[in-house]
Amino acid sequence: MDMNIDQIPEQALSWHRAGKGAALATVIETWGSAPRRTGSQLAINGQGDIIGSVSGGCVEGAVIVEAIEAIEQGDARELEFGISDGDAFAVGLACGGTIRILLEPVGKVLPEQMLADLVSARTARQPIAYEVDLDAGTRALHTSGFSERFRMDRSGFEEGTRRFIAIHNPPLRMIVVGAVHIAQALAPMAQMAGYDPVIVDPRETFATEARFPGQRVLTDWPADAVKEFALDTRSALVLLTHDPKLDDPALEIALRSEAFYIGALGSTRTHAKRTARLTEAGFTEQDIARIHGPVGLNIGASSPSEIAVSIIAQITQVLRKGAA
Repeated sequence: MDMNIDQIPEQALSWHRAGKGAALATVIETWGSAPRRTGSQLAINGQGDIIGSVSGGCVEGAVIVEAIEAIEQGDARELEFGISDGDAFAVGLACGGTIRILLEPVGKVLPEQMLADLVSARTARQPIAYEVDLDAGTRALHTSGFSERFRMDRSGFEEGTRRFIAIHNPPLRMIVVGAVHIAQALAPMAQMAGYDPVIVDPRETFATEARFPGQRVLTDWPADAVKEFALDTRSALVLLTHDPKLDDPALEIALRSEAFYIGALGSTRTHAKRTARLTEAGFTEQDIARIHGPVGLNIGASSPSEIAVSIIAQITQVLRKGAA
C-alpha cells in the first residue's frame, strides 16, 4: 500500500486520465472504535492498485472488490462494515466498531472536471469542501460556508440530512525558526504528525544537512522565509532561537497572518520582554495573546526531546480544539 495518503484525489484523477479507471472510497460515518476518522479516503484503480486507507487493513480487500465492480458498472455504492472484536484486535484496535463507506467511480459518478477542480484547489492551498447529497445524488464544491468544519478539519453529515461534507484542507505546514537541539527532535515528530516541516536559520553552522538528515533546511533570514511561505490557516510557526533579532521580525509577520499556531521559546521573563517589544511595535494585547510563550504544554519537560513532545502536543491541542 502506498502510504503517501495526502495525494489520494490526485492519484485517482491520474489513474482515470490514464484510462485505468478509478474510484474514491470515503469513510462517511463511524460508530464505536472505528480505525479511521470520518473523511478518510482510499483510491482504487481498475487493476486493484490502491493509495490511502479506510480502515486498519481489515476491510480494504472487500472495498477493492466492490470498487472494481463499481468502476465497471458505473454506480455509486454505500458500504457498511462491522468490525468484530477479534478482527479489531488483529489490526491493533482495542475493540470493534462499524464504518460506512461511500464508493464513487470517477467520471461516471464523480465528474472528472469536479475532481480536477478539487485537485487544483488543493494544489493552490485553497480549503475546499466536497458536498454530496446521498438522496438526490447531487454533488458540489464549496470554498466557503463551512467555516467551523474547515477550522476543525471535520468531515461529516449536516445535521438531520443526508448531505455529506468532505473537507479538503491544505496539508499542514510547520516553520521552525532556529536549527537548535529542540528542532532536531521536533522536525521528525512533526512529520509523523502529518506536517511538512521546514527549519530556518541563517547560522550555517547550525543549519546543516548533517544535523537535520532528510529535512528541508533553509539558511534564509527568518523574516524573509516566513514572508515567502505566506502563513495560512494550516500553518504553525515555532520560534526556538529566543534571539530578538531573529525571532521578532518573523513574529511580527506571523501576527499579521492567519497562522493557526504561533509559539516562541523562552522563560516567562523572556516572554514578558517580548511582549513589551511587540507592544512598542504597535501590536495589541489581543494580537500578542496569540503567541504561546513559553512554547509547549507545561508537562515538566526538561530535555530537548521532551520539549519537542510538549510543543507537538500543544500544536495538536490548538489545531483540534482551538486556542485556549
